[in-house]
Amino acid sequence: MEILKTHNGQIVTVKNKPVHLRGWNIGGWLNMEDFINGFVGAEHNLRATMARILGRDKAQFFFDRLLDHFFTEDDVRAMAKLGANVIRIPFNYRHFERDDQPFEYLEEGFKRLDQAFAWCSKHGIYVILDFHAVQGWHNPDWHSDNAHVHILLYQHKHFQDRFVGLWKEMAKRYKDHPALAGYDLMNEPCTRVQYDEYDSDNYNWDALNAVHRKAAQAIREIDSKHIIFVEGDNFACEFDGLDLTFDDNLVVSSHDYMSPTGGGNPYPGEIDGLYWNRDIVAAEFGMHSCTRLAFKHHKPIFVGEFGTWYAGYPEAIHYRAAALDDQLGVFESAGVHWAVWTWKDIASMGSYNLNPDSDYAQLIQPVMKAKKEAADWEGEMPRGTVAKALKNSADAIDAYLAQSNLNVQIERRWFAQYTLFGYLAQFLQVPYANLFKDKSEKELDEMLSAFALKNCVENKIITKVLKKHL
Repeated sequence: MEILKTHNGQIVTVKNKPVHLRGWNIGGWLNMEDFINGFVGAEHNLRATMARILGRDKAQFFFDRLLDHFFTEDDVRAMAKLGANVIRIPFNYRHFERDDQPFEYLEEGFKRLDQAFAWCSKHGIYVILDFHAVQGWHNPDWHSDNAHVHILLYQHKHFQDRFVGLWKEMAKRYKDHPALAGYDLMNEPCTRVQYDEYDSDNYNWDALNAVHRKAAQAIREIDSKHIIFVEGDNFACEFDGLDLTFDDNLVVSSHDYMSPTGGGNPYPGEIDGLYWNRDIVAAEFGMHSCTRLAFKHHKPIFVGEFGTWYAGYPEAIHYRAAALDDQLGVFESAGVHWAVWTWKDIASMGSYNLNPDSDYAQLIQPVMKAKKEAADWEGEMPRGTVAKALKNSADAIDAYLAQSNLNVQIERRWFAQYTLFGYLAQFLQVPYANLFKDKSEKELDEMLSAFALKNCVENKIITKVLKKHL
């Protein structure tokens, strides 16, 4: 496998032969996520809760075996057979560094990553390292292992130094590996948390660009050859203030979860007042700030995440697949590189899903039902009674504020996120852990083998579309 670089707006080999990167994200492995792995809340809280209820050794066994089954050479072999030539591996710093021992790196995390690199090299698949959950939190959401919505990275030198330090360690270990495509500096950064306005456009571009530069410069001290992937603000959706001048060998990476690939509406069809079809998909992509910025600076585009969300409306999956087909067609026409989200999950976005009849899927059903009906804060699934009660609470608070002549109302999406995810989802980890409390290690291992590819179910409606474009 040849080292990749950028040249004249393309990704090429050292011999300037163009390469088109297409493949999957391995979400849920080195950065666990609730909707992928079938739990509730944030990973670090779950690990602490499991250790308290199961005991430290048994909890560690649980997580080790889950990760052992979740991603193996069988997965890499299957992706290669389907036509993929890249995987993006999201990682959480907690798999490589402890908060109470900063700058001391954990070999267990690197052993898993070493094995992944070996498998990918064997099967001709490149690896993009994606820093998905950063020290000090770089965005307010669950996928950065953030349980409490705070963002500290951009204001604290300590967290920035640890962020840079782990990137330096990654570069030291993998700079000479033939399978390395490059370094995705930070997944979905978000600097605009403003508690009176959820979708504020008050981005701190200076802070984000400074952190990007620090990390890139540290990597370049060790590795001058491999590509650096850089994402925009607001969860890799805004790019107008993004600095691309700090490195020549750079790819712009966006995330494109467009409206027609989620929800229950027909496609083509009207969604939120706009009639979506392939022409609109193409127009939206062409006007996107990432597309404009990449064109201005002659940089390649890598859509590092996109995909179908079919969990809430399984009956509408054919519409979601049709939208995905058009989106991929637009990417192909524009010469865009991509990695779809995600390879495997319990049954939300994955190309492969856990068998719903598996012992694990059956056991967690009560907690998953409670999560869907009580702890949903984004409105991506049908609303339950608790969400309706939360609205009533919000109405009561706003009524009080109005009576107090304060001339403000609460920001309801923040209110829901803090209440349902910040507390209730973390609390529901207790009944989740109790499900496994009396299981033997043998029973746990057999149950967690549901995550092994051979025991999963191919989502053929989705993989049929992906095969067409790989």
